[in-house]
Amino acid sequence: MGTNNLPQEKINPIAAKGFRVWQQKNCQSCHQLYGLGGYMGPDLTNIMSDSLKGEPYARVFMTNGSAKMPNLSLSAEQINELTAFLKWVDKSGHSRVDKREVTKWGNYSMDN
Repeated sequence: MGTNNLPQEKINPIAAKGFRVWQQKNCQSCHQLYGLGGYMGPDLTNIMSDSLKGEPYARVFMTNGSAKMPNLSLSAEQINELTAFLKWVDKSGHSRVDKREVTKWGNYSMDN
């Protein structure tokens, strides 16, 4: 994958807040970005551009949860921020990290 495939657009302030929501709510414990993270939920790297799901689908889950996903009681503002973050991630266009780019600690090395 390499750094050339990361979103070229600098993260905007709302998406940056969404990243903090992602971290605070520990979304990565169940979901993946770029194929890295938990396996209880789906990889969300390209959820926003998915022609069968997309933003409305993601917002329903963020708002209500599901049988497997708890309702995290996100505010409308947090949902907007998380949506902006996922849109920013989606622009990378890749849902999997090449295994050669995963460090021995299980995270992605941006130095490759």
